[in-house]
Parts: sequence; C-alpha cells; structure tokens
Amino acid sequence: MKTVLLVRHAKSDWGNPVLSDFDRPLNGRGKEDAPVMAHRLLDNKIKIDAFISSPAKRARRTARIFAKTYKVKKDDITLRNELYGAAENVFWDVIANANKKFDSIAIFSHNPGLTDFANLLTDTRIDNIPSCGVLAVKADCDKWKDFKAAKKDFLFFDYPKAV
Repeated sequence: MKTVLLVRHAKSDWGNPVLSDFDRPLNGRGKEDAPVMAHRLLDNKIKIDAFISSPAKRARRTARIFAKTYKVKKDDITLRNELYGAAENVFWDVIANANKKFDSIAIFSHNPGLTDFANLLTDTRIDNIPSCGVLAVKADCDKWKDFKAAKKDFLFFDYPKAV
C-alpha cells in the first residue's frame, strides 16, 4: 500500500504588491495554521516518509514546518520545480518517480491544480482544497509507478477551519 497526502500551502501574504507570486511568503495565519495541521496529522499517527514540495516560497515554508514537526531536516525536503502551477500530469509524474523505499509521501503544491488532481483520485469530490488543507488517498500498489492504475481509497480531508 502507498499513501499520498496532497497539501496546499498555508495562507500566503499579499501585502507586498511588488513581490512575484513565486516569492510570496506565508502570512500570520499561514504561520499559525501550518504547525497546527502538521501536529494534527502527527497526533493522528499519519505517517509521512517523504516531503516533496513546489519551490515557491509559501509552499516550501509550509513543507518545512511540516517536516520540522515530523523531525525531518529541511534538507530532506525534495523540491520539484514543476509543482509550481502544476497540472494533473505533473502530479502523476511526481508520484510515479517517488523513491520506492517510501510508503507515504506528502506533496506540497498549489491550486487550482492540486484540487483538480485530488478529484481524479477517487469518487470523493472536493470543491476546493483551502490553504493548508490536506487530502489523503491510499492506493493498492507496492510501487509508485503503479499508483495511477491502482485502486485508490479516500482516507481523509482536513483543513484548519474544519474544527
């Protein structure tokens, strides 16, 4: 079995109009929500073996906060340029090429691609994965390259305002 967690970056700061979209940092709420969500996963014994992130500042920072909660070094986060503005084919490729030693990966990325991809995985439909939202799916396969064709089951969907 393989598990994928799709994590939308935490809330970003729009306060500086000269910053590029790529360079937008987290805002105050994003800095609060990310550790809360990471601890919520950890408290529920949700395993994450690998952290794969868009290199955009807000996604990278969210991944670092989750990794720190899981006691994983920030240098162990894999940055994939194609996850910035990713379409569904990119997510399939990132998953197919994940290291076979991992059983559970978390992918940190952006909307609308993240929500669009999430809706391809199971019959569960999500209108929008909100900032710092997490959707998890388990696939009946032993190799990541088989994930796309494998039977997948929805595990959970959680986000900061869900409680």
